[in-house]
Amino acid sequence: MHDMTPEHQSPVALVTGASRGLGLALTTALVERGWHVVVDARDGERLAAAVAALPDPSAVTALAGDVVDDDHRAALAGAVAGGLDLLVNNASVVGPSPLPPLAEHPLPALLEVFEVNALAPIALVQLVLPALRARGGRIVDVSSDAAVEAYAGWGAYGAAKAALDHATAVLAVEHPELRVHAFDPGDMDTELHRLAEPGVDLSHLPPAASVVPALLRLVDERPPSGRYRAAELQPSEVAG
Repeated sequence: MHDMTPEHQSPVALVTGASRGLGLALTTALVERGWHVVVDARDGERLAAAVAALPDPSAVTALAGDVVDDDHRAALAGAVAGGLDLLVNNASVVGPSPLPPLAEHPLPALLEVFEVNALAPIALVQLVLPALRARGGRIVDVSSDAAVEAYAGWGAYGAAKAALDHATAVLAVEHPELRVHAFDPGDMDTELHRLAEPGVDLSHLPPAASVVPALLRLVDERPPSGRYRAAELQPSEVAG
């Protein structure tokens, strides 16, 4: 592993939910750029296998655990205590598969969807704010088009992502010294999407890696805090 002391010169990112999908694709890109990345996922074996396949596994600190767990979030914050350049709240759950109508959604599962998608990101931001301030860092909260569009079956997930969007906007107002972005990647062919709609052919959708360049524009160009869609992040549309 890379030295994680304050003297370590590589930029540091914390990416949750990094064993698959967008989290893994982003982690791969950051490692290729020379970043040190702290990652987590609930499935420790899957996370270890994903990290082992990266271009430079030594550039990654992997901590298996659930973002809704207080002790796990504290461990993540401890791993970046020397300074944090980028926090990406990517870990998500969709709830029961297939997705039930909102009026029939089991309340324990509804609570988990809100805990993972909305409450845990806020709780993690609270812990790592000092490390972000030390580096003038960025926060990217991964949102969804379901946060702004009403889709049958997506009520729990969409409502939780809408809550995350609003929390992101409030954090941006409260912390003008940082860049705080909600990032809507659009529809992708991911395991999460396949869980939401089992049996549906999603092969026509782009892979998660295809939206990483759009997310990296937020990191590189530091546009004003706000909500951005991957499809809109073209070079002429992002202000520095």
